[in-house]
Amino acid sequence: MTSEFLQYQAQTTPHPLAMEVSHAEGCYVYDTNNKAYLDFVAGVSACSLGHRHPKVVNAIKDQLDKYMHVMVYGEYIQQPAVELAKLLAEHLPESLECTYLVNSGTEAIEGALKLARRATGRSQIISAHHAYHGNTMGSMSVMGYEERKQAFRPLIPDVHFITFNNTDDLKQITPKTAAVILETIQGGAGFIEPRNNYLTKVRTRCDEVGALLILDEIQPGIGRTGKLFGFEHYNCIPDILVTGKGLGGGMPIGAFTASRSMMHTLQNLPKLGHITTFGGHPVIAAAALATVKEITESNLMAEALEKEQVFRTHLVHPLITEIRGRGLMLAALTPSAEITNQLILKAQNKGLILFWLLFEPKAVRLTPPLTITNDEIIKGCKIIIEVLDEISSKF
Repeated sequence: MTSEFLQYQAQTTPHPLAMEVSHAEGCYVYDTNNKAYLDFVAGVSACSLGHRHPKVVNAIKDQLDKYMHVMVYGEYIQQPAVELAKLLAEHLPESLECTYLVNSGTEAIEGALKLARRATGRSQIISAHHAYHGNTMGSMSVMGYEERKQAFRPLIPDVHFITFNNTDDLKQITPKTAAVILETIQGGAGFIEPRNNYLTKVRTRCDEVGALLILDEIQPGIGRTGKLFGFEHYNCIPDILVTGKGLGGGMPIGAFTASRSMMHTLQNLPKLGHITTFGGHPVIAAAALATVKEITESNLMAEALEKEQVFRTHLVHPLITEIRGRGLMLAALTPSAEITNQLILKAQNKGLILFWLLFEPKAVRLTPPLTITNDEIIKGCKIIIEVLDEISSKF
């Protein structure tokens, strides 16, 4: 199967990990030799409840017995999509009451950028250096990493960049600014949290000049940081909230949420201001609904903060220089990209799935399912320490 994989399926890097998957269950992925791998990545933060969570699987099966895709988004009343949007509104501030469901995080970013320009009548977008918001053309335009963008220029115009956590840069937000788009916690940059009330200060500056604030919660959202949404930690409510990844419980989804009055601007002048065929797909929405219900009705969010401390207690080693992040959105930093590469590859050989971050080559992603147990965390941490000991012995 490896040769067919490399020949027929488009690749994203010269050297994919190329594990051939047989099945997955809970916090484990199994290869075709039936070797079990403890998953510390969760499909890059997407499998919030682990693999094939019974409530998600049952919701999918139940919906399959009723109907799948029947009509483009927004025309027919489809119960799973309506219930999902309503449930999100129930757990959000009153100003975030209306949700547009799409197919992925990057599509949700595209919709949010369009909405901000439509609602304000302005064109300027301000993003952050080292930001990552997806890989479609609009999302790439607000990516703060030129090396990844240069080959695809020209991108959308009138995008400017500030430095995350630098309050001096906030003066660049002016009455010309339609929106500031920020990750609540910078993901690809290395899981960098806002400091010194940074997001509150951004919120204040946006209010002063009439700009909108878009917060990208595609990674930190849906319980991963110990709150349903990361912004709840930082005293800052966005005008437009973007979610994805963990919202679908392993199924592909994205969403952007705003006030009803703002979202209504996509209905007229022009009509069909944002459209999608498969957004709000009933099977996907059913999976997302089951996921959000389980996370909000259980102790998983509180436990995420407790499990963070288990990681921090058991990942103590001279080659771990720092652990960044919050809850189960963590990144362990090593002294070099070479050590990080060795750790990720050697850990997989020992039955532990780790992964990289996009822009910080020294970082190791630690984003397991929220359902992971303390014993499983300790088991995985022991493998990490064992690998680091092996690496240390060669220096």
